[in-house]
Amino acid sequence: MNEQQLAKASNDAGFIAALDQSGGSSPKALGLYGIEEGSYSGDAEMFDIIHQMRTRIITSPSFTGDRVLGAILFENTMDRQIEGLGTAQFLWEKKQVLPFLKVDKGLEDEVNGAQVMKPMPDLDALLQRAVSNGVFGTKMRSVIKVDDAAGVQAVVEQQFEVAKQILAAGLVPIIEPEVDINSPSKAAAEERLRAALTEQLDALASDQKVMLKLTLPETDDFYSSLVDHPQVLRVVALSGGYSREESNARLSRNHGVIASFSRALTEGLTAQQSAAEFDAALDASIGSICAASAT
Repeated sequence: MNEQQLAKASNDAGFIAALDQSGGSSPKALGLYGIEEGSYSGDAEMFDIIHQMRTRIITSPSFTGDRVLGAILFENTMDRQIEGLGTAQFLWEKKQVLPFLKVDKGLEDEVNGAQVMKPMPDLDALLQRAVSNGVFGTKMRSVIKVDDAAGVQAVVEQQFEVAKQILAAGLVPIIEPEVDINSPSKAAAEERLRAALTEQLDALASDQKVMLKLTLPETDDFYSSLVDHPQVLRVVALSGGYSREESNARLSRNHGVIASFSRALTEGLTAQQSAAEFDAALDASIGSICAASAT
């Protein structure tokens, strides 16, 4: 991480492209991309195709640092190359896009209406590899299903505990306590989450800066106090299953929050498109998400 990257993360326009679907969500992502599950055999072949799809997105002329602030990768993508450079190195050196790495190992079963992250015994080694690959920051996801004091507290405490480990390695953590968009108590869960996040942020040292990735809230500008918090570099929003149209509409009503979309970004992109068709579709998608992030 350098001062130029830190300044970009804090101040520049654009949004964060979430390109971090891993083993569990890859078949679905490929299906939407027009590649059926029966057309490849085994994980190795699946990850080769996933990397081809990611490479096609990242190398597209419409994918540049003036509109795409950062991109979240998963470990398999970080370990691969694009045009002879490590993926993270390519993103920064060729595109001026900040590289982030998904570090969580998935979710535990639901307890108290929430799913905390599975243990990450090899996290320190992964963080060192990330640093050596030129990664800027990390991302880790938990899920809150309902408004439950113990569940929300468990998610937030774990997120900040791991975030401090990530900060100590010299990386910027994106803390992602997703609130399920279908939660029957979504607004109440968001109130509880905001209070718990504020408490943890207030306890950070002045040089400990984090990013927050949050579900688009029920009340517009609900997270404005977090956007303005001195320990928060950026608040980004996940699409969480909303369509791109719905995600953009909600995002544009939340000032100072930028997008970090995955499915909503790649909506309408298929393997069967020509280069011109693919680039035009991606350009339109990036343009609409950028516009919604600029409010």
